Amino acid sequence: MLYVSLKYIRAFFFLASNSSSPVALGPQITLSRTPPDQHLPSQSLKMHKDAWLPRPAFGLTGLSLFFSLVPPGQSMEVTVPTTLNVLNGSDARLSCTFNSCYTVNHKQFSLNWTYQECNNCSEEMFLQFRMKIINLKLERFRDRVEFSGNPSKYDVSVTLRNVQLEDEGTYNCYIMNPPDRHRGHGKIYLQVLMEEPPERDSTVAVIVGASVGGFLAVVILVLMVVKCVRRKKEQKLSTDDLKTEEEGKTDGEGNADDGTKVSSGSCP
Repeated sequence: MLYVSLKYIRAFFFLASNSSSPVALGPQITLSRTPPDQHLPSQSLKMHKDAWLPRPAFGLTGLSLFFSLVPPGQSMEVTVPTTLNVLNGSDARLSCTFNSCYTVNHKQFSLNWTYQECNNCSEEMFLQFRMKIINLKLERFRDRVEFSGNPSKYDVSVTLRNVQLEDEGTYNCYIMNPPDRHRGHGKIYLQVLMEEPPERDSTVAVIVGASVGGFLAVVILVLMVVKCVRRKKEQKLSTDDLKTEEEGKTDGEGNADDGTKVSSGSCP
């Protein structure tokens, strides 16, 4: 049985290191037991010390199989503002930047900017990059779209001039930067305002805070004065009590001396 096991092991390593050429295992393996009265020659049990070690080809095959099974991670990240509020008639810069482990190759890099009026509406492409910037000049935007980024610096932003109410909607930025396998995607919702939102007036808050702070300071000051006055009164009362006790003791001693003198003078 030991002889059969050794042959199994040798056949396995031989097949792994020479996977390009199939090896027939049939002639080399036997499952019949050796009769007890037959002794195997000692040379058949001798193996080279390197036969137990896997060959380099087997190690490389295992590493290749391991890396092929590991799913590739998403190496591209796109950064865009989720919501962008723009005043009607002003210019809006739709910022879109990305991070990639690979430098931008203009021959392979691709970019698509699309506009979507509503969630269920179809997307309309208005700008793309195929070795150069291609402005599709949709009827909606005409010449109001301008590419303001730099793909070499991982910036593919665009600027929309003279924003109108009809420009409100979702703007999608799609990026492909081979050899990255995943496509980057950024989504911006553009909201057009008719007038600037009123600035928050902090004067009232400052006045209220100052009033409350001043009131608390006055209350604390009054409490401290009252406490000091009470303490002085208590000290004065305790001082008067001590004086009264001392005067009482002094009067008692004087009366005792007078009585002694009178009684001594009346005796015969």
